[in-house]
Amino acid sequence: MDVQIFALCDAATAHAGKIFMLGVFDQIFAANAPIVAPPCSLAVRIRFERIEEGNKTLRIQFVDADGRQILPNLDANVAVRGQPNVSSSSVQIVLAIPQLVLPRFGEYAVDLAVDGRVEKSIPLYATQIVPQQAQ
Repeated sequence: MDVQIFALCDAATAHAGKIFMLGVFDQIFAANAPIVAPPCSLAVRIRFERIEEGNKTLRIQFVDADGRQILPNLDANVAVRGQPNVSSSSVQIVLAIPQLVLPRFGEYAVDLAVDGRVEKSIPLYATQIVPQQAQ
């Protein structure tokens, strides 16, 4: 198994075996907390070898630096099926996030688990913008 794409972005769509992404990011800037990010998406593409075919359970979690959940988990069951004469196959998921609320500034993570094992984690930083003093 190879997690080929696992990214937060401004927008993403999946069509005909392709993922189209705009504005990949890992940092959100705001003046005050809680931080309310504009709508965004999470794009996921996992390649499985033929020997890994079968039903898989995926879980995506958004957590803070202490491991506390900040959004409801996304749980999905996917059937990994290969094509004849092809040694691997991929699974694609695009998750639209209408509102991402981060309670405070600091570091967060987005974790991807397959069959109960975390396979990939990406950071997300909430950074405070300090207003410039007028001179």
